[in-house]
Amino acid sequence: MALFSSLSERLNHIFSKLTKRGRLTELEIKTAMREVRVALLEADVNIKVAKQFCAEVSEKAVGQEILQSLNPAQQVIKIVNEELIALMGSANSKLIVAPKPPTVIMMCGLQGAGKTTLCGKLAHLLKKGGKKPLLVGCDVYRPAAINQLKVVAKNAGVEVFEKGTQNPVKTSIQAVEYAKSMGYDTVIIDTAGRLEIDETLMRELEEIKAAIEVSEILLTVDSMMGQVAVNVAKTFNERLEVTGVILTKLDGDTRGGACLSIKAVTGKPIKYIGVGEKLTDLEPFHPDRMASRILGMGDVLTLIEKAQEVVTEEQAKKMQKKMMENAFTLEDYLEQFESMKKMGGAQALLSMMPGIGNKVKAEDIDESKMERTKAIILSMTKKERDDPSIINSSRKKRIAAGSGTSVQEINQLLKQFEQTKQLMKQLKSGKRKFPFM
Repeated sequence: MALFSSLSERLNHIFSKLTKRGRLTELEIKTAMREVRVALLEADVNIKVAKQFCAEVSEKAVGQEILQSLNPAQQVIKIVNEELIALMGSANSKLIVAPKPPTVIMMCGLQGAGKTTLCGKLAHLLKKGGKKPLLVGCDVYRPAAINQLKVVAKNAGVEVFEKGTQNPVKTSIQAVEYAKSMGYDTVIIDTAGRLEIDETLMRELEEIKAAIEVSEILLTVDSMMGQVAVNVAKTFNERLEVTGVILTKLDGDTRGGACLSIKAVTGKPIKYIGVGEKLTDLEPFHPDRMASRILGMGDVLTLIEKAQEVVTEEQAKKMQKKMMENAFTLEDYLEQFESMKKMGGAQALLSMMPGIGNKVKAEDIDESKMERTKAIILSMTKKERDDPSIINSSRKKRIAAGSGTSVQEINQLLKQFEQTKQLMKQLKSGKRKFPFM
């Protein structure tokens, strides 16, 4: 599901009416902003935040310079984009690094927000960036919490420091000393959660904070909780002075209210967002990129970053050479599918492309069809992958039997592959350009 698809559809509908009108009046802009406010409230944005946002956009949009410009509708959208960015924090807020290692990150939040899993995801992300993180098990109340932490730590390839049901404050102190002696530069403490905020939970978190030198207090918030999530963030911040927020489950049926309200209500930045269940589904939060995606303008920078993670420069050059020489094979086609899967799948990638954005819906893309395509190619011999022209009817029957598909599906794949090669030829000759270039 594309991020904030309902809100994006509503905003795009409102702005499309403006762009059709050409010149705009002050009344038309204010009417549009009333519709925007309703859309924001329906997306569960805090009512004060929604009112303030629309008031600021209206004030800037009704100036003579905007109204008399050649394309006032585009100017209004530009202002909305800028205000969305400002609302969510202006720029990417990086992790605070301690002047002397280790940097201690205290993870907190309510049960069910995905805090323990998130500890593993953050450790994996930091390890990939050259850090040496240590996870610390301090949730001694929830059954199997420490075992769960060990599982995610194993998947992330990092170590866990735990002392069973020992007092979490004592464990935190020992963990920091252990990290210093063993050369760990980052300590991530998985603290206890509760089903709701209570005094016992808060007091324990305050004691851990007082006992060790903490660089970051990151609050894990379930974005699907909407305004409840914002209220949780406000309460935690009042007691602990959190340094940042991590929003989870942004890939779910979330309306966007928490993402658009937290910074304005708490004054604390969103530092990371969880966009899936896989270990790699944690991204640094960029307000400008998120605003662009909400407005259906795509997110090219994140798309490039994802591509660079799975495809080396050498691989990209090799593939480009094959395309230029028209030597693209089904083996290469399969490689493209694998890369796409590693980058989050076709739907996730298309939702980041300008002009497509949130127009892409889950029902429009059949990811299972890609798996069937993969099965067909894997059922071919190397000779058949290199030269599909040799695939006659008897070979098709053999491939269909081996892949659990039909001859018709094999014909569709071969036709699709030929169309891809033709498109590459046209791009090479300059007769066609990518639609977003």
